[in-house]
Amino acid sequence: MLAVLGGCDRQSGQNAQQAASSSLTDAASDKADEAQIGTFDRSHKGSHLPDLTFTDTDGHPLRLAALTGKPLLLNLWATWCAPCVAELPTLDALAGAKGAGLQVVAISQDLGEGDALSAKVKDFWQGKGFRHIHPALDPQGEAASQYQAATLPTTIYYDAQGREVWRLTGGHDWSGKDTDKLLAETAG
Repeated sequence: MLAVLGGCDRQSGQNAQQAASSSLTDAASDKADEAQIGTFDRSHKGSHLPDLTFTDTDGHPLRLAALTGKPLLLNLWATWCAPCVAELPTLDALAGAKGAGLQVVAISQDLGEGDALSAKVKDFWQGKGFRHIHPALDPQGEAASQYQAATLPTTIYYDAQGREVWRLTGGHDWSGKDTDKLLAETAG
């Protein structure tokens, strides 16, 4: 249905993404980035969940390192990223279908400050009707920096012990038939 949905360049932001690349160097770089989109990267397999703390849209802290005990699907996304927005309904449905067996955390990479950013992301989320996952805020881009994620969405999967299994750059249809097989993988 959705297959691989592509990705957004996190560094250039919404306005710059609309501008066409005019140099051959930029075009070559774009082709290299596109080659990575939709690829499952297992080169970080076994890496531990970083000890980063974010906040939810109500200002409550969310500490990643405390999320061990069951598998975790960590999704970096932004409201301005079309592939992110396209995959979020399937990610929300996956969280609903897996229930307590899988933690799904969506970390917004939108820039902004305080209440204005919280309201923007919260309004976006409520407007889409997502019920099974809730967004966290990362206005400083700590997660993108930690994961060297220049393209959104980026999704990282951890096993129950907090060890990375794989990461995916670009959108994905989480309702697809390969999802259960991907989630059955472990780091060990």
